[in-house]
Amino acid sequence: MSQKIASPLDFTFPDIFVTNTEKTIIPVVVCTSQNFKNLKAKSDKTLLDAQKFSGTSGQVIPVFSSQGTLKKVYVGASAPMGLYDMSHAADKAKSLSQDIDVCFELTNIDDDEIETACVAWGLACHAKDRYKSEKSKDKNPLLLLPKKADEARIKTLLQSICLVRDLINTPANDLGPQELGHAVLEVAKQHKAKVRVIDNQKTLEKNFPLVHTVGKASDRTPRLIDLTWGHASHPKLTLVGKGVIYDTGGLNLKPGGPMKNMKKDMGGAAHVLGLANLVMAMRLPVRLRVIIPAVENSVSGPAFRPGDILNSRKGVTVENTNTDAEGRLILADALCLATEEDTDLIIDCATLTGSARAAMGPDVPAFFSTDDQIAQDIKTTSFEGQDPLWPMPLIQHYNKFIESSIADIVNSVGVPGDLIFSALFLKTFLNDKEDGSTPNWVHIDMNAWNDRGVSGRPSGGADCGMRALFKYLEKRYSE
Repeated sequence: MSQKIASPLDFTFPDIFVTNTEKTIIPVVVCTSQNFKNLKAKSDKTLLDAQKFSGTSGQVIPVFSSQGTLKKVYVGASAPMGLYDMSHAADKAKSLSQDIDVCFELTNIDDDEIETACVAWGLACHAKDRYKSEKSKDKNPLLLLPKKADEARIKTLLQSICLVRDLINTPANDLGPQELGHAVLEVAKQHKAKVRVIDNQKTLEKNFPLVHTVGKASDRTPRLIDLTWGHASHPKLTLVGKGVIYDTGGLNLKPGGPMKNMKKDMGGAAHVLGLANLVMAMRLPVRLRVIIPAVENSVSGPAFRPGDILNSRKGVTVENTNTDAEGRLILADALCLATEEDTDLIIDCATLTGSARAAMGPDVPAFFSTDDQIAQDIKTTSFEGQDPLWPMPLIQHYNKFIESSIADIVNSVGVPGDLIFSALFLKTFLNDKEDGSTPNWVHIDMNAWNDRGVSGRPSGGADCGMRALFKYLEKRYSE
C-alpha cells in the first residue's frame, strides 16, 4: 500500500543542532595526517598509535576514561576537509550516545571548514526509512554548533540536499507529474513564489507539443510547471529540469535491469527544485524562474512511435528515432519557453545520457555551455567545493549527425557521442537573445544516483553538482 508523500521541506533538524546545552560535552577532535603528528595529548597518541590511527579520512576512535565513560572522539579528515569526513564521526557518535545523555562538539577545525563539517554531520542523520514498517529508533547525536556557524545556511543546505535525494528516492507509484507539481507548490509556498501549471490537453493548447507527445500514453497526464520569484528588475535566472517521473523507454522498451531505477529520471527536476530552494532561501538578487516539464514515458495505445515526425514549440520538426530519448524532447519545449524572454543565464539539469556516465563515471556530471568563461568558472567553483562538474565541448560540425532526411533533426543518433549529440539537439531549441546573440546556457547531464552507499551518501538518489551550482550563482550575483 502506497504511503502519503512526506513534505519535501520536513527535514529541518530540530533535534540535531544546538547552540547551548547543559548536557555533558564530548569533544570530537579532528585530525589530518599532518596535524596528528603534532598531537599534544601524549597518552591519547599512544592509544591512537596502538589502533593504527593516522588521521586518515574515515578513521574514528573513541577515548574512554579509566571509569569507562566516554571522554572524546578522534576523527580523521582530509586536508582540506572532505565533504563527508564528519559523516563518519556522526555515525560513530550515534552508536556511542544511545545510552548516554551527551552532546558532541567539533574541535580543531578551521573556520572555513565549519559549514562542510556540520552539513556532513547532518547528512549522516538523514534516515531513508519512509517505506520501512519498522523505523529506526536510534536517536541522532546532538552537535553543539560552533559559534561562527551560520545555522540558517547550514539547515537550508541540508534541507535542499535532502529534498533532492528524497524526491529521487520516492517511487513512481507515489510520485507522478501531479505530485511533482505539488512538491513545487510546497517549496513555492515557503518563499511566496508564484506557480503556474499547464496540464494535459492545455499543453497542446499552450503550444508544448513535445511535452504532450511524450506524456500522452500515461493515464497520469503530462504538465508543465512554471515557478517565478524575485524582483523583475533583477537579473533573470532560469532553471529547467527534466521531470520524467518514470521512464519505461516507451515502445523502445528498456530491459529490466536498466528500467529498475528509472524513478530517478526526474532527477533533473529534483535538482533544480533543490537549487531554487537555496536561491530563494538565501535571497539571491535574481528574478528566478523554474520550468519543469513533468511526464511519465509509458506504453499504451496513444504512445508515440519510432519514425513519427513531431512538432515542437519552436517550429523545428523532429524525426523520432528512439522513444527512449524522450527527455531531450520535453526539454526542447521547455528551453524554447525559457528563451522567449531575455535571460541572463539558463541552467538545465537532466539525467539524459548513458554516454555521460561512460565518460565521467557515476558521480561527476558532464556539462556544456555556450559561454567558455561561464564553463571555466563553474568548473573552478565545483572543484573548490569538492562537488565536481566537468565541461564538455559543443562540437559544431557534429550538428551534421543530428540532421534528418525527412524532418529538420532527429532526436537520437546513438553512441558513441550521444552526450554531445543530445546537447547540440537541445541547443537547437534556444531562441536568440534580442540582440541576436546566443543565450548564456548551461546544460548538466547527470546521473543523480549512487549505487555504493557510504557514510553521509547512502545508496539511492544522489545530489550531483547542486552545491557547486549554488556557489557559482552566489559568486555571479554578489559581484
